[in-house]
Amino acid sequence: MTDHEPALAKSEAPSSERLARAALSRLMEPQDATGLALVRAAGPADALRIASGQVAFGPALQQEVTSLLVDSGAAPAAASLASALQRWKPRVGDLAPERDLATMQRLGGRLLVPGDRLWPAQLADLDLHEPLCLWWRGSELEFPVIQKAVAIVGSRDSTSYGSSVTGDFGYGLGQRGYTVVSGGAYGIDAHAHRGALAGGTNAMPTVAVMAGGVDRYYPAGNEDLLRAVANQGAVIAEVPPGSAPTRYRFLQRNRIIAALASVTVVVEARWRSGALNTAHHAESMGRVVAAVPGSIHSANSAGCHRLLRDGGAVCVTDVGEIVELAGASGEGLVGDKDTEASEHDGLTLEDLILLDALPLRSTSSVEKLAVVAGLSQNSVKAGLGRLGLLGLAVSVSGGWKRSGKKG
Repeated sequence: MTDHEPALAKSEAPSSERLARAALSRLMEPQDATGLALVRAAGPADALRIASGQVAFGPALQQEVTSLLVDSGAAPAAASLASALQRWKPRVGDLAPERDLATMQRLGGRLLVPGDRLWPAQLADLDLHEPLCLWWRGSELEFPVIQKAVAIVGSRDSTSYGSSVTGDFGYGLGQRGYTVVSGGAYGIDAHAHRGALAGGTNAMPTVAVMAGGVDRYYPAGNEDLLRAVANQGAVIAEVPPGSAPTRYRFLQRNRIIAALASVTVVVEARWRSGALNTAHHAESMGRVVAAVPGSIHSANSAGCHRLLRDGGAVCVTDVGEIVELAGASGEGLVGDKDTEASEHDGLTLEDLILLDALPLRSTSSVEKLAVVAGLSQNSVKAGLGRLGLLGLAVSVSGGWKRSGKKG
């Protein structure tokens, strides 16, 4: 099947739930804990009516949402539905789930929701943070069982050593009938996908989990590769068509990469790296984490050595060792350098989302930023003040943009 062929799979979920989840995925940012708790408590259709302001909520629902969040480890203060409604309000006017579904149909893709035949069952291990839906562009086949899926992640600026090791791993796993899961980025991700495509012997050799909408392949330099992944495997995202790949969304998609696979292999990672974020997600779900040792002089292997030293990862040096771990398991990007994550340490979640929404050259109004970031106007104003004090945002003629400071 090519990525221009019509979707063939029949859905098991009612159309009303499908439309509601499609709309909610545009209304809420990935891993919006309050929103996910609302969907769990009220169901997708009623959650959409409440979140879009069509129906009022009562104290009993607020109490149930709070209880769900506390059980998942979130602070009770973060459970306020009233605050969440203000955060979601700016995006209500942009909701057009029928349009988004039509876009996917034109692309030969589809929307998957929990309960569908093609929905990866292992995502349930994310519990409350299971995605609302997956925008899926690719194979009509079911996702392989978790024991037959391995994630390979690492630096975007991979060395020749890391690229060679990753290609060998991807090819070897493909030859053995495994599905290689990665993020479609430059460096290690790209070599993992290429190796799997070259060696793949099953119907779904590789899957790319994207941080932006699957209507465009990002990064642009990997377009041909990602098109091949969609033709032979799948390209998926939890955000709808047209969504931009922001730093926050890159971090959030990492939990999906980790959840889909029985083993997460980190080939190269700097001391501060998004690949380590994926490893930590895997570890928190009880998945196996493996790391490849490198030169002690290589900054690109510092994160791998950190994982090995701290006891969070198993050392692997060949495909056979990865396969053995899979059998035994029983089960950010704006720039290209992993070190950029350190520049935003200490920012709150809302401030990080707002920073992603700020333009680099032109300016934007508070009202427009509220829509792009999915925050209330009051939250945007407060966040701009904080980012301004940190030198990350600047006001020009009544509008706001990123400052000249790197970020």
